[in-house]
Amino acid sequence: MKKLPLILSIIALVGMIALAIVTFTRGGDKKPAATQTETEAQKGAIVYFNMDRVLQEYDMANDLRSVVETKVNSINQEVTRRQNKLQKDASSFQDKMNKGLMTQSTAQVQYQKLQEQDANFQNYAAQKQQEILEEQQVMLNQISDAIDTFVKEYNETMGYAMILATQGDILPMPVVTGDAALDITDALIEGLNAAYVKEKGKSE
Repeated sequence: MKKLPLILSIIALVGMIALAIVTFTRGGDKKPAATQTETEAQKGAIVYFNMDRVLQEYDMANDLRSVVETKVNSINQEVTRRQNKLQKDASSFQDKMNKGLMTQSTAQVQYQKLQEQDANFQNYAAQKQQEILEEQQVMLNQISDAIDTFVKEYNETMGYAMILATQGDILPMPVVTGDAALDITDALIEGLNAAYVKEKGKSE
């Protein structure tokens, strides 16, 4: 029985040592906050940014998309209106033909007219589709030029050896993974939006 206090002391000591080891190990896994925040890409480094995020969070891109979407919706509505009218005229013609409400000569004239209307509509729809594509391409060119110009000016100050643009969620390319310190996406978005606000202020 005299050995019981000694055994309890040993168990308590082992428990304290185990607790100390666990505490030390957990503490070792956590880097000091200062170390995490101070790690930034240095001059001459190869950095990257997420193009998808830039396009989503860049105010100029969102404003231009909104303008183009309004134009596209307006064009599509007019195309649909003309298409519906043509279909209505064709249905009316077919109904009159089925009921024998037109002579053969009148039907031929009406059919010829419908063919001309259809040809005109097809040309109009193709023209408007081309117009939509041009609007979208101009928008993309404006966004790309603004980003390209800003990134070049930004790097004149930062002095990085290379800036890569990565895209994609499942397997982003060309940068599949990288040190978070080399990701300059937040800095670019902040700078792009600040420059856009400044530019809008000049034009107002």
